[in-house]
Amino acid sequence: MELQTVEKKGKTIDEAIKAALDELNCSIDDVTVEVLEEPSKGLLGLVKKPALVRVTLKAKPEKEASSLVKEILQKMGLDCQVESAQFSGDTVRINLSGKDMGLVIGHKGETLDALQFIVGLMLNKKREEKIRVVIDVENYRKKKEESLEALALRLSDKVKKTKKQIIMRPMTSQERRIIHTALQGDPLITTYSLGEEPNRKVVIALKK
Repeated sequence: MELQTVEKKGKTIDEAIKAALDELNCSIDDVTVEVLEEPSKGLLGLVKKPALVRVTLKAKPEKEASSLVKEILQKMGLDCQVESAQFSGDTVRINLSGKDMGLVIGHKGETLDALQFIVGLMLNKKREEKIRVVIDVENYRKKKEESLEALALRLSDKVKKTKKQIIMRPMTSQERRIIHTALQGDPLITTYSLGEEPNRKVVIALKK
């Protein structure tokens, strides 16, 4: 992904940086700064040589992730587009749409999970602070999440009535996280994971 870079001169480094920020129309938090030449003064304190800086816009995570998704989907020969990409907190959320959505989702969402995993690895390759990537297809994940949340609430009610724990079907780590999150505020219910991947399950039980 090509980044926008400008080089600017100024009597001081700060002045040169400000000129670059004005041209890029951004703040200092949005860029990286490289000082190419320090300013120097001649007789009577006059500036003999100005400061020279190179200022580069940081890649925005949502734009970078979108580019990665588009590149991968194009190589897979799938007819789909990035409908939206948003970055909030530490998470990039991308929603896709198009003709080949079934192929992108795959069996039980496995292809979508793989795409999400690969994009996450590539996006975080050179980052110190890791960014979480969530890729959805025409709100497939959102609908699935809402369905799992509803299931978690129904099962927790059953546990309260029968006083017996319930062991759910094997789930992915993301599905298990949804169950745990949905029930974490219930003062009577506890949840924990049991077993080994790929057959790890969520247990819903009464708090002791």
